[in-house]
Amino acid sequence: MHNRTPHVLIVAWDGVRDDERAAAHTPHLDRLAAQGFLSPVRVHRKNATISGPVWTTVATGVHSDEHGVTDNDFRGHRMDRHPDFLSRIRSARPGATTFAAGEWAPLFTSDSGGPVFPDCGYRPPLGADESVSLEVIAAQDEATTGRCAMELLTRDHAAVFAYLVLPDMVGHNEGVTPRYRLAIESCDAQLGVLLAALEARPSRDAEDWTVIVATDHGHLDTGGHGGDSDAEREAWLAAAGPGIEASSGVGVDHADVAAHTLHALDLPVPDGWAGRPFGVRRTEASVQ
Repeated sequence: MHNRTPHVLIVAWDGVRDDERAAAHTPHLDRLAAQGFLSPVRVHRKNATISGPVWTTVATGVHSDEHGVTDNDFRGHRMDRHPDFLSRIRSARPGATTFAAGEWAPLFTSDSGGPVFPDCGYRPPLGADESVSLEVIAAQDEATTGRCAMELLTRDHAAVFAYLVLPDMVGHNEGVTPRYRLAIESCDAQLGVLLAALEARPSRDAEDWTVIVATDHGHLDTGGHGGDSDAEREAWLAAAGPGIEASSGVGVDHADVAAHTLHALDLPVPDGWAGRPFGVRRTEASVQ
């Protein structure tokens, strides 16, 4: 039982290849990793290296064979049987609130068979796809960050999910270029804004915060993803918070984000989930 109130902040950076993340200037992510872990995550063989399947795994704690999302068209999903972790939080704790924000429509609206995160989202007002300028997409990410920072400062949500898409869009538009690395650094600057808002909360001294930052897949040098190359399948995950150590990232899977979010909030992890709270895989490996 916590003496302090637990909360979770999850920040999604779409399409950030691990080697480019390591080469970029990311002081806020580095500081978070130093307080917990930053570990490579290989996209599970059951998931294609596509945003839809992987972010749905992040949200539901199970892989494509169970949640039913195999590409970026979410129609035919089985999220009625495998709801997202924000919905689970609200169901388990009547009166609890959660918040999710980001540009990509299927995460937060009914577009393409969504939403992954129903009843709790904000989407910046400018619709975007890969034909919209990168400047507009950058502004949408900033709007997402600003809205989530406001929510962190003024509301008492149990969990907040912020989704940033600029690196993926740069990758699709021009490949892994200098601007791709700048997009990663933009995500880090926005992570800094979110962490500053968290620390400025009036009740911060009475709270325990778990912060998770993750990407879904990488990119080919020429741009694009969906295949089985290391450049596409190698992702990463960082986290810090109560009980999280450097070794907690051993063997982590995308499904573990949902599992650890529930665990951090003192909620049970459903039986049969692929996901495990951080650190459990290290323990399981040590006894095998």
